[in-house]
Amino acid sequence: MTVLQSPEKSLNTLDLSEKGLKRSQNSSCRSKEATLELFENYESEVRGYCRSFPEVFDTAKGAWLIERTGKRYLDFFAGAGVLNYGHNNPVLKNALMEYIERDGVIHTLDMYSVAKEKFIAAFQQRVLQPRGYDYKLQFPGPTGTNAVEAALKLARKVTGREGVVSFTNSFHGMTLGSLSVTGNGFKRKGAGVALSDVVSVPFEDYMGADIDSIEYLRAMLEDDGSGMDKPAAVILETVQAEGGVNVASNEWLQRLRELTLEHGILMIVDDIQVGCGRVGAFFSFEEAGITPDFVTLSKSLSGYGLPLALVLIKPEYDQWEPGEHNGTFRGHNPSFVTAAAALELFWSDDRLEKEVLRKEKLVRHQLEQMIKRHQMNATIRGRGLIWGVEFEDSKLAGEISKVCFEHGLVIETAGVNGQVLKLLPSLTISDSELLKGIFIIENSLHAILNGVNNG
Repeated sequence: MTVLQSPEKSLNTLDLSEKGLKRSQNSSCRSKEATLELFENYESEVRGYCRSFPEVFDTAKGAWLIERTGKRYLDFFAGAGVLNYGHNNPVLKNALMEYIERDGVIHTLDMYSVAKEKFIAAFQQRVLQPRGYDYKLQFPGPTGTNAVEAALKLARKVTGREGVVSFTNSFHGMTLGSLSVTGNGFKRKGAGVALSDVVSVPFEDYMGADIDSIEYLRAMLEDDGSGMDKPAAVILETVQAEGGVNVASNEWLQRLRELTLEHGILMIVDDIQVGCGRVGAFFSFEEAGITPDFVTLSKSLSGYGLPLALVLIKPEYDQWEPGEHNGTFRGHNPSFVTAAAALELFWSDDRLEKEVLRKEKLVRHQLEQMIKRHQMNATIRGRGLIWGVEFEDSKLAGEISKVCFEHGLVIETAGVNGQVLKLLPSLTISDSELLKGIFIIENSLHAILNGVNNG
């Protein structure tokens, strides 16, 4: 069997032997152990990602994370979608440093600032106007869950109805309103209270290709015996990232939009992880030709890893009273500075979009060849530069992620049981870096299947 060869190394020179694994695990062991003990003693047990990637990172550049002794890790995680433009982009960094050096105002609540002015102008010019979208902008607070909470709250206020429809395997955040529209049972249990006023219905193909989930929802809405009252809104991700990289088809999205319009139900698209160019276009729903009533954005919106969230609202639904929804950090000016710089740098033309779509084909081909070479039963799905590989053996994704990390690649899993290996590199990653990461994935898979890691 032929295994994918790295542009830099062959399989023979990548040490995946038991001896090699132990050597990589034991390097810089003493100082690292002391530091990890500090975290173990004083940081809450709630910490998560550090358990999968137990390293002490110090610097980062482009597609690379560097831990404090200098070991480099190729980043196929990108801050769970925060770093679409890579780590420490020099143009964005310079814009931020210049703003701080001149004592630019940092915190303004929702008062006006030059930084906010420049961001709104750039967002209108580079994003909304070229696409023909007419939205008002609400800055609800610094994170994605704040945007989701605001959208749900406003939808209920506008319609006077309480119910919301969400979808199986969805993920929308960790605060109570966002959790109520999240499908993951483990996350929901963390609320500690009942999560109500939400009906979960099947996402596309959740119950198999033969079950039409849009017709299911239609029947629920139109049958007085269904037990479903007319909801205020439907909330969805066009690509369920945390749910396992489940991709909605354009036809399914179009039919869902037609149904919501027919019944006077507001549509909220959560583009927090797959917006800002992740699928190629700035918004993930552009290809489907639909226009949601609300759109939530966060993660890569600031462009630099700084906290920033946004709710896009059709003007007729912007029915807030002044101060009716607020938050202390809804005017984070450093985030406005880097966000505006990112829009000017990456969205003044269509070069980034074309590059993402080109790389999409590269990733799809390499993953398909990997599965073919290993003669495995696996499902590959994705768009742009978010891809998932679901293996027949549900434990395999987690094992691959672990071995990849031991050999310099940060890659997470997705799905309710972590059964999907999830590729989420920066959009600006080079072809050689992209191929190197896939090379590590395949050779980690090869090592596991051949028992190198056993015992």
